[in-house]
Amino acid sequence: MSENHLKASEPKSFSETIIVSDQDILARFAGNNDENFKTIEERFPVRILVRGEKVTVQGPDNDVVETVYHYMEELLKVAKKGHQILAADVRYGMDMISIEGRVDLTSLYNDVICTTNRGKPVRPKTAGQKLYIEAMRTHDIVFAIGPAGTGKTYLAVCHAVSLLKAGAISRIVLVRPAVEAGESLGYLPGDLREKVEPYVRPLYDAFYDLFSPERFLRYVDKNVIEIAPLAYMRGRTLNDSFIILDEAQNTTPEQMKMFLTRLGFGSKAVVTGDITQIDLPSGKKSGLIEVRDILEGIEGIAFLELTNKDVVRHEIVQRVVKAYEEYEQRRQQP
Repeated sequence: MSENHLKASEPKSFSETIIVSDQDILARFAGNNDENFKTIEERFPVRILVRGEKVTVQGPDNDVVETVYHYMEELLKVAKKGHQILAADVRYGMDMISIEGRVDLTSLYNDVICTTNRGKPVRPKTAGQKLYIEAMRTHDIVFAIGPAGTGKTYLAVCHAVSLLKAGAISRIVLVRPAVEAGESLGYLPGDLREKVEPYVRPLYDAFYDLFSPERFLRYVDKNVIEIAPLAYMRGRTLNDSFIILDEAQNTTPEQMKMFLTRLGFGSKAVVTGDITQIDLPSGKKSGLIEVRDILEGIEGIAFLELTNKDVVRHEIVQRVVKAYEEYEQRRQQP
């Protein structure tokens, strides 16, 4: 067989090279043990080779190589700004490229909501989360509806803490319907806080990430952070407060109306819930489902829908959410 025939039969390979001269930037770009590059290789039919300051993308399809190359340029912009890139962020960016043909990670990394107790910046991780944050900044009442793991509660707490630190509000009020206790908490042992704690534990977890436990409990003792079951909100007016109603899918329409009319001067409210996980007794309608038909389009009120694309927990959670959504769609088909 001739040498020319051998060359003609070899599969074609295309490549693009990125130069990264700073080793710290390269470390953030590649991730721990080149995890970010491996994540890209798992999704696309390419190889990513690192030789000194050269990062080369190789593959048999020129279009795919170009797509990965331009995406890696976007990741490099983020790394050059000093941000640590995680594999979960890389996966999200690839999802967006598959769905929308493009992704803008830089705008997400530049939007810092607040910092954790350990000094780590908290940012929106997805485009949906960014819209959610922007809605909280520009509206008095925000409804965030979506599955578990989309950051509905955590981001609301982060935004509330940022407003508290800036002096824009004087307190944060955490509200949850105690469905499991039938809103009848009197028979439970302990004071009000001890009765309610089991139902607001996810909110506590978010605060412990942002404050030291001692500081958080000091705020609770001084009523700067207040925890209240939904049933105890009746008859109150809350001024200069940020109010979070969590698990709102478990409110009745009457309870939802009662909650929304508690807002006083200088207050904002965020209502979060997952309408696929309603625990109300059979025959009772969810106030979170009904409220959209009543309030959508009213100035100062925003409705945000987060989806499985906005799940930022373990990657398996994203798959679980998607599988359940597909199952529900199949059930509804005739």
